[in-house]
Amino acid sequence: MTDNRFLMEYDLQFFAKDGPGGEKTEEPTSKKLDDARKEGQVAKSKEIANAFGILALFLILKFYVGTIGRSFIESFHMVYGQLPDMVRMYDGNIPVLSLQVLIRSMMLRLLIIIAPILLIGLLVAVLCDIFQVKWKPTTKPLKPKFSKVNPVKGFGRIFSPNSLMELLKSVMKILVIGYVAYSYLRDRAGEIFILYDIALNRAIGLIGEIAIDLGIRIAVVYMTIAFLDFAYQKWKFKQDMKMTKQEVKDEYKNQEGDPQIKGKQKQRMREASMRRMMQQLPQADVVITNPTHYAVAVKYDPEKYDAPYVLAKGEDYLAQRIKDVAKENDIEIVENKPLARMLYANVEVGGLIPPELYQSVAEVLAFVYHLKGKV
Repeated sequence: MTDNRFLMEYDLQFFAKDGPGGEKTEEPTSKKLDDARKEGQVAKSKEIANAFGILALFLILKFYVGTIGRSFIESFHMVYGQLPDMVRMYDGNIPVLSLQVLIRSMMLRLLIIIAPILLIGLLVAVLCDIFQVKWKPTTKPLKPKFSKVNPVKGFGRIFSPNSLMELLKSVMKILVIGYVAYSYLRDRAGEIFILYDIALNRAIGLIGEIAIDLGIRIAVVYMTIAFLDFAYQKWKFKQDMKMTKQEVKDEYKNQEGDPQIKGKQKQRMREASMRRMMQQLPQADVVITNPTHYAVAVKYDPEKYDAPYVLAKGEDYLAQRIKDVAKENDIEIVENKPLARMLYANVEVGGLIPPELYQSVAEVLAFVYHLKGKV
């Protein structure tokens, strides 16, 4: 005898790989991709912007450093030349030259000097984002979420596969960039070792040249790493966005409605259309039959349409019902197999007779009108 005290209900989908619905094998739908984009989830590598930003910075320094140096020297002379005037120079109670005005002027000059660098850096960052994900800004990622401050989930993110991959990328960047820097400095070691023997201005220029050239080389190597990371991020995003078969079905139901419900709605619409068709059937002039498989009711009303039109049509059981109603309402039933098939296949209920069938239908109507004494 079986003991049922410890039996419980369970859902087998709980044990399926990747959760309910089984393994994620289906390509993401356009709706899921659109929803993910609205949430700020896109295939994007931050290394792209970093690499291009570093390259832009060192290229600017290479061609703009002379102008920057001269501007700083001019600013220094301007401030230094005005310092003596700041020492207790008063005209009554009103200071002749305010320290606040001097500092403000100095900060403005410095901002003008570095403004091109800031603007180009901002432009590079925006262009890199547009290159990766096109232009569609969203503020949803900025909204506070409890999951971001949840210590349990935060601990899980630290030891997640994604974190391990980020650690691996960081180690790889350090090793590659370190090797590039070591190789370049080793090749120019002779110039570095004689810095203490040359003039100060020449030494400063040499140090700047070495630093800028090294920065450009590092940026170029960094760009290679960035593009590899971008390819990886696109692959990872595609894998993360994949859906289970059940998720695809659920989304289709949400968008298009439950197929069973839609089927019932279509059935009700067909029934309502059939009722309207049978209600209009007594107005027909003639019913053209196959005679057993098809029946098409035709009416000609010159005040309504220029051509005869189909009031009702049916096949098999419905064809028999149309003939029964026709008999009850004293509507002529004419057997014409080819014409019945053509009308049934080519003209919808309420549709006008096509010109190529005018002659055939006109002959039938003339015959009916003659029987009823209308002509």
